Amino acid sequence: MEQLNFKHYPFTLKNRENKRYIFDVVRKKDILITPEEWVRQHCVQFILQEKKYPISLLNVEKKIKVYDREKRYDIIVFTPQGKVTLLVECKAPNIPINQDVFDQIARYNLSVDSQYLMVTNGLTHVYCQMDYQAQTYHFLKDLPTYTPQQ
Repeated sequence: MEQLNFKHYPFTLKNRENKRYIFDVVRKKDILITPEEWVRQHCVQFILQEKKYPISLLNVEKKIKVYDREKRYDIIVFTPQGKVTLLVECKAPNIPINQDVFDQIARYNLSVDSQYLMVTNGLTHVYCQMDYQAQTYHFLKDLPTYTPQQ
């Protein structure tokens, strides 16, 4: 698989019926590796290992309602109180991070009201902090590391 702009993480990979699978530590099962899944699994490890969030606060690939339509988010990170603190949209490395991707995560965020947003294609990572009072967002150089008081 393609080298991404993340640290190197040890993954459990398997081959079955001429297909490659990666073990998802959050969903606790083997997932078929696609370019987007490769990015998603790196992002999960980034959140767990670099940002120090407990695995119990992560959710991967779950359904949400957006404008009365069912959609699937890539990654959500909760506070210990159950509020969404981070919403992540992952794209395959060949998908550019552009306005369409920001529009997608903004639509998803209407349903979850996350404090932080992350958009990544594995090569480019963009981080934002929402300012709901001013109805805007601010770009960040990085995401904050988990602190237990969150």
